[in-house]
Amino acid sequence: MPFELAVRYSTPLTPLRDLDEVLKEFLRLIGYLPTADDLRQGEGPIERSLAYRLVRECLLRDPARPWYVEELVAVLKTSKPTVYRHINKLKSLDLLEEVGSSADGKGRKGYRLRYGSLARAWDFTEANAQNALRRYRETVDHLQGLIHQANEMAALKPISTTKGAARERGLAR
Repeated sequence: MPFELAVRYSTPLTPLRDLDEVLKEFLRLIGYLPTADDLRQGEGPIERSLAYRLVRECLLRDPARPWYVEELVAVLKTSKPTVYRHINKLKSLDLLEEVGSSADGKGRKGYRLRYGSLARAWDFTEANAQNALRRYRETVDHLQGLIHQANEMAALKPISTTKGAARERGLAR
C-alpha cells in the first residue's frame, strides 16, 4: 500500500486544550478527514462521522488493543467495505499495524495504532515523510541537472533562420 500524507503548513495546536478539537484539526491536517466541517454525504458534524469515530472511540480509547473488522462493524454500525476503506486510509498514513490472532482458531487480522501509541505511530509516519521528501529532493536535483544540460546543448547549437530549421524546432509548418 502506498504511503500517502497531506502536508500543510500549520501552527502547532498546543494552545488548544480540548482533545476533540485538537484531534479533529490534526486529522484534517494530515488528510484523513475532509477539510470542511460538513461532510459530502450529509452525515453531519465531524464528531459523528465514521472516520472520526473509528479513531476517537476505538483506536484511541484502547490503542494497544487489536480491533477486528467485525467488532468495528458492530461498534460503528456500518458495513465491512466502509470499515476497510477507513482502515486502508489509516494504513496508508502508516498509523495502523496489522495484528494477527490465532487464539480463536480463525487467524483473523486485527488492527491497532502502530506500537499501541499515537506518538510512536507518528514517529513511523514522520520517518516515511522524510524519506519521501528526500526522494523528491533527489528528483529535483536530477531535473535541475537535466535542465542545465539541455540549456548548455541549446547554447552550443547554431541558430538557423531557415524555414527548415524552424520546422525542426516546431516553430513553423
